[in-house]
Amino acid sequence: MNAPMMRLAETLALPQPYLLFLGDTTERGYAKTAFGLADWAADRCVGEYSVAGCTVSTGLPQRNPADAVAAGAKALVIGVANQGGLIGASWIAALVEAMEAGLDIVSGLHVRLASIPALAEASRRTGQRLIDVRTPPANLPIGNGRKRTGKRLLTVGTDCALGKKYTALALHRAFVARGLDADFRATGQTGIMIAGGGVPMDAVISDFEAGAAEMLSPDAAPDHWDVIEGQGSIFNPAYAAVSLGLLHGSQPDVFVVCHDPSRKVILGMESFALPSIEEVIDLTIRLGSRTNPAIRCTGVSLNTSSMTATDAYAYMTAEADRLGLPVADPIRGGASFDALVDSCLA
Repeated sequence: MNAPMMRLAETLALPQPYLLFLGDTTERGYAKTAFGLADWAADRCVGEYSVAGCTVSTGLPQRNPADAVAAGAKALVIGVANQGGLIGASWIAALVEAMEAGLDIVSGLHVRLASIPALAEASRRTGQRLIDVRTPPANLPIGNGRKRTGKRLLTVGTDCALGKKYTALALHRAFVARGLDADFRATGQTGIMIAGGGVPMDAVISDFEAGAAEMLSPDAAPDHWDVIEGQGSIFNPAYAAVSLGLLHGSQPDVFVVCHDPSRKVILGMESFALPSIEEVIDLTIRLGSRTNPAIRCTGVSLNTSSMTATDAYAYMTAEADRLGLPVADPIRGGASFDALVDSCLA
């Protein structure tokens, strides 16, 4: 069974393959859209493109728009997810160049592409499309808190941009590999581009957050799993409202805490310390039990990309012993990840 899924339209048929645009990004966390597509939809990406000042790379070939078109690209995807979802002034010439080369522009940012005069004029002149992905469905309801059938897993985080999407995608893939009936439910622009549908939760009016999450994960067969991509953090002073609405509306039976052990402060808000994993577990249970009293934490997903393999596995083992829960890095996989999957399904 594939439960009905809210979509941005009847279908989300984006022009592919993609050229990933990194702008002038210097912080890997702000290029999470590009990295997400490169890691989970590499077969749909021909390369990456940036402007002066950029210091991050997905590892894909560097191509300018003309070269990308020659390689088969149909669209340039803005791979940046910065604070406020804004288009940098230094990007405009590169985006116009892409349209002049024959590429549509796809964006998951808050700002609408057509609201930028130079892009709107270039679109009219070249006939290339400006496609905004971060557009919620119309007529979203207010949440009602009614218990729904089926099973749900939500990834939650100690912060933004540290692995909630990757964890949900990896767990969904593992569930399917075990023969389970499962769907990945995308809640952010990158997940939507990967899955072909979903709800951009941070673009939903606050009153409708919980209702959007309820519609994203509707009633399903008793053995069906919805693996729901988390957003933000309930400890983030800027984005906690999105996280809480998603938590209440998702009604997760189980949740996995996602954490980057190399991060000590909240991304972009350095005066705020990161909460501990234990704090996230405790508050998620207390708040989540409002709509699902049976909610439970089934483990921890760590982003250990800054560690060597030896250090990462030693750290995960120590954290599992300390917390009394399975701890794994879904990208590294292995027995620790299998134990996390087993815990989610127990």
